[in-house]
Amino acid sequence: MSANKAYKYRIYPNTNQKKYFSKVFGCVRFLYNKMLSDKKDYYEKNKKSLSVNPSNYENEFPFLKEVDSLALCSAWIDLNSAYSNFFREIKKGNRTQGFPKYKSKKNRQTFRTNNQKNSIRIENDYIKLPKIG
Repeated sequence: MSANKAYKYRIYPNTNQKKYFSKVFGCVRFLYNKMLSDKKDYYEKNKKSLSVNPSNYENEFPFLKEVDSLALCSAWIDLNSAYSNFFREIKKGNRTQGFPKYKSKKNRQTFRTNNQKNSIRIENDYIKLPKIG
């Protein structure tokens, strides 16, 4: 049996890092909302589910290439999880889980990324993150 580890850190970013984080928050929110909108529209027109992923949007919206791709994949995973939770509850006959909602700027701004090939590491009491340094 394997166990996954997760760490939460409070960070104190400089001005450039704050700009980058706000860009990541915006891109993650934009991608989540765009994928949700596209899935809704496609279902209303065709009565079938649309399979989308972040790479479908990177050519159409080049600003998505400027941020960590794993953060964008987390938005995709969150949307798929929200859909599966919604439909699972409908099958059970419960209505406790509502239909996925759009993300708002007013809500808490967060994103997740994964540590692949030691892309996240601690050096001299500093956390090194992808595309930030």
